[in-house]
Parts: sequence; structure tokens; C-alpha cells
Amino acid sequence: MINSLRFRITAWYLAFFVLLFTAFGIFLYGVLAASLERRLDEALVSYAATAAGIFQDEVIELAGDVDKAAAQAISEIKQQGATIAIFDGEQPIGSTLPPPAGLGATLRGIHSARVIAISHAGANGYRAAVHPAPSLGINYLAVAVAPLDSVVDNLKLVRRVLLFALPILLAIAGLGGYLLTTRGLAPLQSMASQAHGISGTNLGKRIDIGNAAGELMVLSASFNDLLGRLDQSFETMRRFVADASHELRTPMAVIQGEADVALSQQRSAAEYREALAVILEESRRLSLLIGDLLNLARADAGSVTLRVEEIYLNDLLADCCRSLEPMAATRGIRLGCLPADDAPFRGDEQLLRRLILNLLDNAIRYTPRGGEVSASLETGPAGVRLRIADTGIGVAPDAISRIFERFYRTDLARSREDGGFGLGLSIVKWIAESHRGAVEVESRPAAGSIFTVSLPR
Repeated sequence: MINSLRFRITAWYLAFFVLLFTAFGIFLYGVLAASLERRLDEALVSYAATAAGIFQDEVIELAGDVDKAAAQAISEIKQQGATIAIFDGEQPIGSTLPPPAGLGATLRGIHSARVIAISHAGANGYRAAVHPAPSLGINYLAVAVAPLDSVVDNLKLVRRVLLFALPILLAIAGLGGYLLTTRGLAPLQSMASQAHGISGTNLGKRIDIGNAAGELMVLSASFNDLLGRLDQSFETMRRFVADASHELRTPMAVIQGEADVALSQQRSAAEYREALAVILEESRRLSLLIGDLLNLARADAGSVTLRVEEIYLNDLLADCCRSLEPMAATRGIRLGCLPADDAPFRGDEQLLRRLILNLLDNAIRYTPRGGEVSASLETGPAGVRLRIADTGIGVAPDAISRIFERFYRTDLARSREDGGFGLGLSIVKWIAESHRGAVEVESRPAAGSIFTVSLPR
């Protein structure tokens, strides 16, 4: 339950709600407490000022009888819960309702209008408003005193309401958060249910969550893109396994057939040598095929480590051209290697040699007698460009995007007859990309092809 995303979201929602409600309650309580005290102070100030004015007028009318003047001022201001007193020094005069004990000592030295707080044992305390009422040369003070009981009671009621409302609001918020979370996560549950039904046999199926939230639509689209890439990878793998099995079966069938024929009856030494020569040739082709498959498998697994060293690509290109000149001459093809300046490069010499040989071999195989194959290098600040051009049969526009696929052939029968497996260009592409480069092709049917390998410095 703790690992449930729905539970975690609801818990975080409740924690945030409790924090928000607590902060709001503290703020509301503080504002209300300050407001109640301010209203009480304003009322007391008004009472004290009124009492001071009445006292001063009555002293004049009563010819200086301050006791009667104080009693008259107090009697004219009748406010429930408030005590009005006129003080002479520390002692009240003319009042039958004395203010809280100790108020006289607190007022000592006060000669201006003020609001003061008075603590009193056994009570919630008092608030007092003091207003000067000088008369006959004496500094009298008019004081309005009221207990804080009403303020405390109101605040206590607010605390009870808040404490009573908190559990109810939490229950409502928790239920609402759970329902909202359940509704929000429903598309995820639908995605999970649909994903459980997808396997290697139906990777063409896609996740559909309807009109869900934008973020979930992005997730669904990303998951569908992943399924598309997996489907393509599985299809490539199935095709690769089928093609590899087919390619392996052909030389094995030839080897087995030659062996069966040779052993079916007594043969002459010349016939045995002929059969062994066929078996040897097919074994060599089989060994080359297995080596290419092993290299591609290692490349896919990322386990091939480049042996980087300083080399000169112009020298490497010249060596490759010289090694294939006999093959080109046998086929009646002119092979030209254009001279170039020194082209230093850091890379794996063996792999780059394989790249150049594959491109040259591919160009020679697909160029008819009397044609021409040329190889050149172009150096620049960004890197080196290797260009292999031929006047061969070319590649159809719809096949250009597939010629780098493994075992793909534009002319299946001719390729097998010439000994090709359909892996040469795949290896070229892998070697170029392993050196952070790229390979491009331009071709037209019956007009030849141009393969360009770009290798950054």
C-alpha cells in the first residue's frame, strides 16, 4: 500500500492541505485576536476621553468639588463590562466600583493618553485606557478599564471551530484527493493493461488512452514510438536470422553435396582433388561470411574497440587500389587512384582498410567490362572525404535507402554468383560511424554510383 502511487499522491496532497490549513488558521487567529483587542482599546479610549471631558466640565460647574465631579462623570458613562475611574495620584476618587487592584501603582508617572495591559491573578487580565484630565492645577487621570474575558472567550470559540473543522476538512480533502488521483491515474492503468497484452508476436499494436491529459498523451506517444522501434528491431533481427541461415545453408549444402558425391563410389585422385577444391572454396566463403557476421554482432553489442593510431589515408588508399588492380584487370575495368597530398588521420587502420576494400570491391563487381572505377581523397579543415565512383549499373532510387541493410542485394542472382553476401556496405556504414563519420551514396540506374565517406578529424 505504501508503494502505491495513488496512496503517495493522496498523502502528499493531505500533507500540503494540513500545512495550508494550519498556516491559514494561525493567520486568521492572529488577525482576529489583534482585531478584537484593537476594537476593545478603541472603545476604552473613547470612554476615557469622554469621562475626562465630563470630569473637567463638572469640576468647574461644581466649584471645585472633585469628588462629586468624578461621581457625575462616572455615572454619565454607563458601559457594561467596563469600569470608569478618575484617579488622583494612585487613588481613585468618586468611584464606587474600584478598578483592578494595583492599577494605581501602574498609573504612577503616567501623564498622557495611553492604553496599557494589566495582569491580574485568577483572571485573563485587563486592558485600560488612560486619558489626562488636568483640573485646578492637579493632573487627574480618567481611566476606562475592561477585562479581556470577552476577547479570550471569542478566541477560544475560534480555536474550537478550527479544531473541530480540521478533521472534517481532512476527511473531505482525503476522499477528494483519492478520487481525483484515481481518476487522474486511470489512463496509466489503461496503458499498463494494454502493455501487458503486447508481446514479441504483436509489436504492431499501439497504446490508446483516448483524450487524456497532455502529459499522459506525451507518455503514450513516447511508448508507442518505443514499440515502433522495437517492432522494427525485431523485424530486422528476424530478417537477419533468416538471411544468415539462408546464406549459411548454401555453402554447407555445396560442401555436403561434394562430400556425398566423392564418397558415393571409388574416385580417381584427380576427382578427389577437384571435390576437395570445391569444398575448400566453399569453406573459405563460409569462413568470410562467419567473420562478417561476428564483426557485425560485436558492433551491435558495442564490444569492438578501435585500435587508434596515426596513419596516412592517401597511402592506405594507394595500397588498396594496388591490391585490387589484378581483379579489375581480369574484368576489363580501369581502376584509377588519383594522387593526393598527405592525409594524416587517427583511426583503426585495419577497419579503414576494410572499408576502402569493400567499396572498391563493390564498385568493381557492379561495373561491366570496359567501365571505370576511380578513388580519390579530399582533405579539409573539418576532416577527410573519401570518394569512390564507378560507371556501373547504378542503383534504383527505391533501393538507395536499403543498400546499407544487411543481406540486401539489388541483383540477388548476380551477387551470389560473384561471391557477395550483401554485408559489405553494412560493414562500410558501421566502420564509418565507429569513426564518428558517415557514408552517402549518389546513383542512377545505368549511370554509375558515387559513394562518399566523410571522416572528421
